[in-house]
Amino acid sequence: MHDASSASQNSALSSSARVGYSSAVGTSLGAGERILVVDDEPDITALVAYHLAKAGFRVSTAATGPDALRAVREESPSLIVLDRMLPGMTGDEVLATLRADQTVHGIPVLMLTARREEADRVRGLALGADDYLTKPFSTQELVLRVGAILRRRRVAATSTDVVSVGPLVIDRAHHRVSVAGRPVDLTATEFKLLLTLAMRRGRVQSRAQLLEDVWEAAPDVQTRTVDMHVQRLRAKLGTDPELIETIRGFGYRLRVVNGSSGS
Repeated sequence: MHDASSASQNSALSSSARVGYSSAVGTSLGAGERILVVDDEPDITALVAYHLAKAGFRVSTAATGPDALRAVREESPSLIVLDRMLPGMTGDEVLATLRADQTVHGIPVLMLTARREEADRVRGLALGADDYLTKPFSTQELVLRVGAILRRRRVAATSTDVVSVGPLVIDRAHHRVSVAGRPVDLTATEFKLLLTLAMRRGRVQSRAQLLEDVWEAAPDVQTRTVDMHVQRLRAKLGTDPELIETIRGFGYRLRVVNGSSGS
């Protein structure tokens, strides 16, 4: 692993054809936050690192799974850009290891994959990825997605409101969730999805609307992303009856429970 904030523009531009180069974002998004880029292809790593650094992020890189895990524990990055196809230890294995480690399990992960099949993308989300991009990809889109994930995390962290829905308590200031006093560990995206449903409790939310609000995706994106995240939320919340209702053919709704509060 090494610091890549000074990755050369020439190296980055040399791989533009392989990953779908687009012009760099003109405004600084990073505010000095640390991003770890994990990929075993040096040209892709250099291109991603260059554009992230240009957007204001501090960037470190790793080429293998073990190196990535060491970097996470040594540097505590704000977000990880993780390739699925890595030598020795796959990106899926790295992600599963991170999500099982209580000291780093909350770090957001944006996965990169050359696999376009829906089942492969769904598996990455089911393992705990917060977002994904398929290769070839636009570097501008990657930078914007990184910024969106971190922005959602900052908004949740700076709010002082506590939202309660029956046994469910969401502490937006400290990014904590509990059910009947039992702590529930959620990824950044799971937290945003649950908070969105809780703030609109009793109102049906379409999959398209949730994609647009939580993932900031175009409402016509065809994906099972929302369904997979709701499934994981239900498993983690474990309430009976389930707090999140399925409205067949449309979307989801958080039940209105006596004692609900919060703005």
